Amino acid sequence: MSNLPASVLQKIVSLIAAELSVQPRQVAAAVGLLDEGATVPFIARYRKEVTGNLDDTQLRNLEERLLYLRDMEDRRATILASIEEQGKLTDELRAAIEAAETKQTLEDLYLPYKPKRRTRAQIARECGLEPLAQALLADPTLDPQAEAAKYVNGNPTADGGVPDVKAALDGARDILSEQFGETAELLGKLREHLWTNGLVSSSVMEGKETAEEEKFRDYYQYSETIRTVPSHRALALFRGRNAGVLMVKLGLGEEQDAMVPHPCEGMIARHVGIENRNRPADKWLADVCRWCWRVKVQPHIETELLTQLRETAEGEAIKVFGRNLHELLLAAPAGPKSVMGIDPGIRTGCKIAVVDHTGKLLETATIYPHEPRRDWNGSLATLARLAEQHNVALCSIGNGTASRETDKLVQDLMKNLPELKLTKIVVSEAGASVYSASELAAKEFPDLDVSLRGAVSIARRLQDPLAELVKIDPKSIGVGQYQHDVNQRELARALDAVVEDCVNAVGVDVNTASAPLLARVSGLNSVLARNIVDFRDANGAFPNRDALKKVPRLGDKTFEQAAGFLRINTGDNPLDRSSVHPEAYPVVQKILEHIKKGLPDVMGNREALRGVSAQQFADDKFGLPTVRDILTELEKPGRDPRPEFKTATFQEGVEDVKDLQPGMILEGVVTNVAAFGAFVDIGVHQDGLVHISALSTKFVKDAHEVVKAGQIVKVKVMEVDVKRNRIGLTMRLDDEPGQTAARVGGGERSGDRGPRSGGGNRGGGNQRQPETQGAMAAAFAKLKR
Repeated sequence: MSNLPASVLQKIVSLIAAELSVQPRQVAAAVGLLDEGATVPFIARYRKEVTGNLDDTQLRNLEERLLYLRDMEDRRATILASIEEQGKLTDELRAAIEAAETKQTLEDLYLPYKPKRRTRAQIARECGLEPLAQALLADPTLDPQAEAAKYVNGNPTADGGVPDVKAALDGARDILSEQFGETAELLGKLREHLWTNGLVSSSVMEGKETAEEEKFRDYYQYSETIRTVPSHRALALFRGRNAGVLMVKLGLGEEQDAMVPHPCEGMIARHVGIENRNRPADKWLADVCRWCWRVKVQPHIETELLTQLRETAEGEAIKVFGRNLHELLLAAPAGPKSVMGIDPGIRTGCKIAVVDHTGKLLETATIYPHEPRRDWNGSLATLARLAEQHNVALCSIGNGTASRETDKLVQDLMKNLPELKLTKIVVSEAGASVYSASELAAKEFPDLDVSLRGAVSIARRLQDPLAELVKIDPKSIGVGQYQHDVNQRELARALDAVVEDCVNAVGVDVNTASAPLLARVSGLNSVLARNIVDFRDANGAFPNRDALKKVPRLGDKTFEQAAGFLRINTGDNPLDRSSVHPEAYPVVQKILEHIKKGLPDVMGNREALRGVSAQQFADDKFGLPTVRDILTELEKPGRDPRPEFKTATFQEGVEDVKDLQPGMILEGVVTNVAAFGAFVDIGVHQDGLVHISALSTKFVKDAHEVVKAGQIVKVKVMEVDVKRNRIGLTMRLDDEPGQTAARVGGGERSGDRGPRSGGGNRGGGNQRQPETQGAMAAAFAKLKR
C-alpha cells in the first residue's frame, strides 16, 4: 500500500500506462489489486476483466516500475521538505523538482542544498571570499591579483584568515567550482555528452599479467563506447577491476582527453558564460573551469556512469538468468515413472538412489566402477538388480565428474539386458549438493548420507524438474552468468518471481506436493505451506478445495489467491483438478444446465461443448475472458503447459573433448542461453558454444528467439581448443570448419558491438577491441567466467 496523494498516484498510473502502451484504467485496476495483496499470477489468470487482459509479463513490468516510481515520489517529497526547512525553496525550484522524471535529476537539483561535510568552498565563503568570486565572474575586465589583494588580511591562523593573494584566488576558485559543479542543467548536459561519446577503457594492473589471470587477457588493452558495451563484457570488466587485475576508466579517448581546453571544460565555460577575450580575468576563469571539471565534476560523473553501466549490465544479466530459469523449470517432465538416479564419482564411488513413480525413495547404493577400484562387473550387477527389482524405467545420470564414464556403464547395462527397456538421460546436477546439505533434505531424509541425498534429487528432477528444483535456491541452479557479480537482492527478487510464475502456470497437486513447492503457490508462504502439509499428514488427503479452509491461518483472502492453482486430482469434485477457480463454479453449473449434461460427461469432451457460446454466460461478474478460459479448461482439464518429454542421444565414442573433430554433427542439449549465444552439452563434460551469429541462417537479435534451456538441438563442431577446453559449434549445419567469424555468421550481426575479426569499429570513437582468431575466438572472447 502507498500513502501517496491521489494526484501523484494518478501521475504514476498515466506514466506506466504510456510506457506499457495500455490504458490508464488497466494500470489503475492492476495497482489496486496489487495494493490489496493480490499476486501477479492470480491477477493475470483470474482478473482479466478487471485489468483488461494484462498478461503476467506486463504485470511484472508494471509491478517493478510501480516500485521505482513510488520510491522516487517518496524521495521527491523528502527533498522538497528538506529544502523548505532550509528556507530556500523558491517557486522555480519547486517546479523543477516536481517536473523531474528520474531519480538522477532529483539528486542533481538537490545537490546544492544537500547537507554535506564542510567543503573548501564553504570555508572560503566563511573567509568572506564570495564577493571576490562573483565579482571576477561578473566582470572579467577586473585584474584577479588586484581584486584578491583587497581580501588579504595577513592572519593565516585565525578563523577567516586569508594570508595572501594566492589563498584568496584559490578560495574564489573553490566557490565558483562548487557553484558550477552543482548546477543541475549543466550536470545533465555533461552526463549526456559523456554517455553518448565516452569510451570505457581498461588496462592491466602492473604485475597482474599472470597465468591465473589469463581469463582477463582480452581486456588488457581494451576500449569501447560506453553506450554500446554489452552486459556480459561490462560485467567481465568490473569483475577484473574488483579482482585487482584491471584498471577501468571512462573518458573521451586519448586524443580528446589530451586537448586543452578539454571539451567538457568548454561546455562548462559556455554554460556559465565564460569566454576568452584576453581580458585580465579570462585566463583565471578558464582555470576555474578546468579545476571544476577535473576535480569536482569528472570523478563524480565517471563514477555515476560506470555505476549506470554496471547496473544496466546487471539488469540484463538478471533477465537472461530469469529466462533460462523459466525454461529449465518448465522443461518437459518424464512423469510418474520409476527412476534410478546416479550421482557419478570416481574415488568416492557413484551414489545410486531409486525412487518410485511418486518420487518415494525405495533403495540406495554405492558402486565403484571407476578408479581406483574399477569394479565394473560388480557395478553392473548392482545396477541390474536395482533396475529389475524396482521395475526402473529411466536412468538419470548427473553431468558432473565421471558422468561420461558412468554413462558408458549404463550403456553396457542396456546392451547386456535389453529386456529391462531402460532409457538413460544425462541431467544437470547443478544445485544437487546444495539441496543435499539443506535443512529441507535433512528433514526429508534424516538417516540418509548427504551424498546419497544428491542422487535422490537427480532422480526426481527427471520426473518433475519444477517440483524438485523449487527446493533449491534459484541462484544455485546454475543457469546464469556472473550471478555473483550482480545485485543479489534484485537477483533474488527477479528469480523468485520467475519461480512463482512457473509454479502457478503448471498448478500443484495439494495432496502430494512438498512444502517448498506449495510455498510458491499464489497467496501462500512457507508457514502456510507447512500448515497444509501438517494438516494433510494428520487428516489424510484433502477431499476437495473447500477443505483447505480448515487449515490453520488459511483465511478467505489466501484461499481466493491460492485455490485456482491448487489441484485435487482424486477428490469429490472433478472441477477441483482443473484451473477453474471455485468462485466460478456457478458459471460451470449454468453451462451444464444449458446443455443438459453432467460434469463427468463434459470434462475432457470437446464434442459435448460444441456450439456453446461464451457470450451466453458472460455477465458483470464473469466476463468473456473468464468464460472462455472456463470452456477451454473443461475441454482439457488440468492441462500441463510443459512440452512433451524427449531425450537427446549422445554419439557413442565421443566422450571427451579430445574425441571431437571439426565437421562432426552431434545431438546435444542447450544448457544455458546468454546474450552472445548458447551453450550446448554434447556429452564431453564441457559445454560447447554456439555463437549468436551461428544459431540460424537468419539474422538473430536475441538468442532466446531461437533456442531455450533444455532444448534438444543438432550442432556441427567448428573448432576445438583442447588446451583451453573450448568447443566452437554451429547450428548452421552447412557451415564448414575453418570459416572466419565474419563468413560463418556475418560478424557481429546480432548487434553486439563487441570484438570481431578484422578489428571493425561499429561503436563509434577510437575503439580498440580484444583481438580474435576465427569464429570460436570471436565467440569465446565474450565469455569471462
